[in-house]
Amino acid sequence: MNPFISASIILFYFILLIIISLVTSKNSDNTTFFRGNRKAPWYVIAIGMVGASLSGVTFISVPGWVEAQQFTYIQTVLGFVLGYIVIANLLLPLYYKLKLPSIYSYLNTRFGFWSYKSGSLLFIISRSIGSAARLYLMANVLQIAVFDAVGIPFHFSVFITIGLIWLYTFKGGIKTIIWTDVFQTLFLIGALIGTIIFVGIEMDLSLKGIVATISNSEHAKIFVFDDWKSSQHFVKQFISGAFITLVMTGLDQDMMQKNLACKNLIDAKKNVYLYGFAFLPMNILFLSLGALLYIFMAQTGIEAPAKADDMYPMLALGGYLPITVGIMFLLGLVAAAYSSADSALTSLTTAFSIDILEINKLSETKARTTRIIVHICFTILMAFIILIFKILHQDSIIDTIYVLAGYTYGPLLGLYAFGLFTKYIIKDKLVIFAAVLPPIITGIIDFNAEKWFGFRLGYEKLILNGLLTFLILWVIRE
Repeated sequence: MNPFISASIILFYFILLIIISLVTSKNSDNTTFFRGNRKAPWYVIAIGMVGASLSGVTFISVPGWVEAQQFTYIQTVLGFVLGYIVIANLLLPLYYKLKLPSIYSYLNTRFGFWSYKSGSLLFIISRSIGSAARLYLMANVLQIAVFDAVGIPFHFSVFITIGLIWLYTFKGGIKTIIWTDVFQTLFLIGALIGTIIFVGIEMDLSLKGIVATISNSEHAKIFVFDDWKSSQHFVKQFISGAFITLVMTGLDQDMMQKNLACKNLIDAKKNVYLYGFAFLPMNILFLSLGALLYIFMAQTGIEAPAKADDMYPMLALGGYLPITVGIMFLLGLVAAAYSSADSALTSLTTAFSIDILEINKLSETKARTTRIIVHICFTILMAFIILIFKILHQDSIIDTIYVLAGYTYGPLLGLYAFGLFTKYIIKDKLVIFAAVLPPIITGIIDFNAEKWFGFRLGYEKLILNGLLTFLILWVIRE
């Protein structure tokens, strides 16, 4: 695709985001930034959270994942649905009862100062890396589609990309993001469905023909029950999916900050149910697109790229499909990536400002100045982490994100489980061992699992990590 067309599309898109930001950030203060004044309709938040949860990683990586994983990712998504049910009925009532701007304040109430700080820092580390990984994919595609043609180096384009996010979020915070996410989700869904239709037209397939072609292909396998050693076994994928949702949504300030912007607990539950169940059809569509693109390549003799994540961008922007597909791809990718990244920057700012710096103890003016500085610092930090991902040159970012979550969110899972399901208090100053040792032990077990047990660990590393944290907390209990 012509880079000037690509640049014009992206510029138009950002002008719309800036307009939304200007409208929603009027008369904003710290309460608006952190909580959105708790006036947002639940269905508006739910629509936006679909896009924020999917992110640019889902948009690119899930279609590319089909060749290696088939449709077995659906097993994990089914686990997601169970996880959302647990969040709505276990965690949301707790957060609303305590009226928390930061969900990690619970750890202070339950265990003490060091547990509170440790929980927040675990989130900050995990979300910084995870959000940078999500943005890395989009930055890479934009570099190829736009910036290479005008001679702008990758590191400079990354700072432009991140800077634009800061520009439309620094004032309105979560209130702005709730509405920009709705806008971005609609673009994402439209691009996904539109791409499937246009690829089907290129293959002379009707809607019924598309369904039949995908269903009869080698990619359509969903369930794995026969090989317990496989990381794709149904039980492993399903349980891991439930726990991934619990930690990456229920114990994640980014996702829960939007839920806490609802008017009341009942509306927040409706919100979780709606976007939680929407995950299943959305991911089926992404996997279907991946299968269709691989079938298209096989029929036309197009050689698959070395990296699975490059498959969809290559076909959409490389002239293999009509320019309309390329335009929809760019709009969908930018919408998906930015709907995730903007809320991540806001939640990181919230967690660090409230949990670490305790700006709620400052005057409104000093708190606002501190919050803006923190927001800028996290913007710069995320840009540098993206550059590190560029150096590491990962093949499948979605797999990388889930693996990282297993190590970084595991201790959070153990802390909350111990707090919710036991009545013990702990020696708070020793909680650092519960935060640091489990990921190290899990890494050692994972590295030697094939030699010791005859199979590799999958996403169940998260469960193992949380269990080890729980056991260490049991040891250091009062």
